[in-house]
Amino acid sequence: MRALRILLIVVVILGGLFVIADRVAVNFAEGEAADRLKTTENLATTPDVSIKGFPFLTQVVGGSLDDIEVGITNYEAAAGNGAEKIRIDDLRADMRGVEFSGGYTSATATSATGTATIAYDELLKTAKSEPTQVAPGVTANVVGLSDGGNGKIKVTVEATVLGTKLPEPVSVLSSVTVIDGDTVRVKADGLPKFGGAEIAESRVRAITDFQQKIDGLPGGIQLDKVQAAPGGVEITVKGSNVRLAG
Repeated sequence: MRALRILLIVVVILGGLFVIADRVAVNFAEGEAADRLKTTENLATTPDVSIKGFPFLTQVVGGSLDDIEVGITNYEAAAGNGAEKIRIDDLRADMRGVEFSGGYTSATATSATGTATIAYDELLKTAKSEPTQVAPGVTANVVGLSDGGNGKIKVTVEATVLGTKLPEPVSVLSSVTVIDGDTVRVKADGLPKFGGAEIAESRVRAITDFQQKIDGLPGGIQLDKVQAAPGGVEITVKGSNVRLAG
């Protein structure tokens, strides 16, 4: 019995040491991965990297990790026109089946899912915010975007008719969708009226409808779905064979 008790104590001690070593190793790996991702994606701040699953060391020996969560704040994505950028306030991605190669210098995830949030004032930069003529004597421009409820965006438009600004802006609820995996499109469900002036639908939609390309997301992940929310538009992202580093 005494020998068995000693054996159990040794097993518990060794198990505890293994857990400590495993957690030290995973913390070190998370820091290294965050630094490498910052360099690879040319990020202004160091991202959050969390390696899931236990034990970590046996996963490393096998050459792959089950699950890695990545969080990036204030990510500057390409807007599609070469010079402009659009800020993503919070980008979160869950990387599954991460395989290493090249002596752990590169890593690729089999699949990735996540979320991204873009503030309304950031998306507003894409809309026609400067007064534009929509009919003889009538100009209009978008002055605000906000949550319209039920996944819709409320687009607020200011108009001037024959040199007189309408006393109150008009608004319209708009649907927001993802097209081609890299573009957010805002399209009015109906058309606002500008002081009773008869204006062609195409001219009105030239003001109310717009789209924003969001390109160059980390590892090649793409936009999937989008909906309006109180703090901005919330986008789900997805990807396959997503490159994390190297």
